[in-house]
Amino acid sequence: MKSPDTTKNTFALTTPLYYVNDLPHVGSAYTTMAADAVARFERLRGKSVLLITGTDEHGQKIQRTAESLGRSPQIHCDLIAAGFQSLWQQLNIQYDRFSRTTAPRHQSIVKEFFQRVWATGDIYLSQQKGWYCVSCEEFKEERDLLPGKKCPTHTSKEVEWRDEENYFFRLSRYQNQLQELYEQRPDFIQPKSRRNEVLSFVSTGLQDFSISRVNLDWGLPFPTDDRHTIYVWFDALLGYITALLDPDVEPTLENALSKWWPINLHLIGKDILRFHAVYWPAMLMSADLPMPGRIFGHGFLTKDGKKMGKTEGNVIDPVELVKQYGADAVRYYFLKEIEFGQDGDFNETRFIDTVNADLANDLGNLVNRTLSMAHKYCGGIIPINGEDIPTDNPLKVMGLTLSDRAIDAYENLAFSQVCEAVLTLVRSGNKFIDDRAPWSLYKQGQLEAVREVLYSVLESVRLAAYLLSPIIPNISTAIYQQLGFSIDFNDQVAINNIDILSTGAIWGNLPANQALRKPEPVFKRIEVLQSVSRSLVI
Repeated sequence: MKSPDTTKNTFALTTPLYYVNDLPHVGSAYTTMAADAVARFERLRGKSVLLITGTDEHGQKIQRTAESLGRSPQIHCDLIAAGFQSLWQQLNIQYDRFSRTTAPRHQSIVKEFFQRVWATGDIYLSQQKGWYCVSCEEFKEERDLLPGKKCPTHTSKEVEWRDEENYFFRLSRYQNQLQELYEQRPDFIQPKSRRNEVLSFVSTGLQDFSISRVNLDWGLPFPTDDRHTIYVWFDALLGYITALLDPDVEPTLENALSKWWPINLHLIGKDILRFHAVYWPAMLMSADLPMPGRIFGHGFLTKDGKKMGKTEGNVIDPVELVKQYGADAVRYYFLKEIEFGQDGDFNETRFIDTVNADLANDLGNLVNRTLSMAHKYCGGIIPINGEDIPTDNPLKVMGLTLSDRAIDAYENLAFSQVCEAVLTLVRSGNKFIDDRAPWSLYKQGQLEAVREVLYSVLESVRLAAYLLSPIIPNISTAIYQQLGFSIDFNDQVAINNIDILSTGAIWGNLPANQALRKPEPVFKRIEVLQSVSRSLVI
């Protein structure tokens, strides 16, 4: 069984390819913010990173949605895909590839991959009977249906009875190989709760799944039978491989796989876990391709403790959320307040309280007051070197171990732990100033003590900004530039061209005599203007 090459200095990761039945909702934004934070972290480590996102654009659900809106399916897909790209720009998402399954290059990859699987004998024609949910693009077991033949996932949608000829993929052939994969690589599916779900599902026995539909125009043609179109999941999962192609190369499977495959990390919502953790690995086994590194399924979001939906009138519009509060505030709240992998809740009052307390009061106030004192007492420069700080200085003691803890948390996608660890240093910096009272020391003529206090706090601020830069890049940039650096954490080229991790992540590297800029607020307190809930379809 082929595994990823861990020696490569590349890191490829994906969000799901989002379904274009409607404009992006906050759940899509949540996954993508997390992916962007991982990508930014890996770039700081000196990795060559490829962040893939995009849209899944085929299937009956898309065709019906477009028809109901009086559009052609392609025009509908173009409009919704543009909506995703616009939101990602507003959220400061630095994606490298936007994969669309309607792209001509994608069809070439799907066809070549299909031929590989076809040649193994893993595809066959049979009859499919059962209850089908158009919204899920999936057949449902009758025992799982809700009263009134409603889908257990889309509870307001009735399933449809289907009795049709389909082509099937021999998933059952790969049960033992999949179980071996999960055993040999216990971190392949994360978090542990998701892994247990998959192990339980697979242990009950795998059934072959349908990979074609009949009487459907909106989809890729089935290569060996023009009466059929390729089923959306077999098509959509291959969008990850299509995205690996450089723009100017021929769309062949060999070219697509040459540099970035296998993908290191698939980030998904737990509702599509089975497709990514069972179907996708089996398809790759059939095509004799290496497995991805990790599949991480995060939880669902609620609002004020309730499931979001049009009937509740409580859907969060991510565009309005960013417009009202700014990208960094939104990124910080969702990645700090929700343990990644678990279900989480959005409450607007808690949102405002959290970002005001952490970003405005603790971090922003610390930056402002310390810079002001540095200008007043030290002539507006960094007064000493980090090596001049005593080893028992409490901020130095905390700072010297903080990077290792933050890096470990980033590697484990524990964004909330990163934020809490960094904010502990920030809060300690505020307490350190209050306890040492450099204004009193200055009046007493204890200038060396003043310099030690201010350097310790300024360096702690710098380290905090550095370690939080994958999550709040704009605020981190503002802090760094007020400290006299020219670094912009949104400048990928600059980040990639300097060995920033070796110095940036270590406490004590703020250089003496560097000129400081005048302090300006790095984050302004926010107030409630209006609710960001909108009656949109999730």
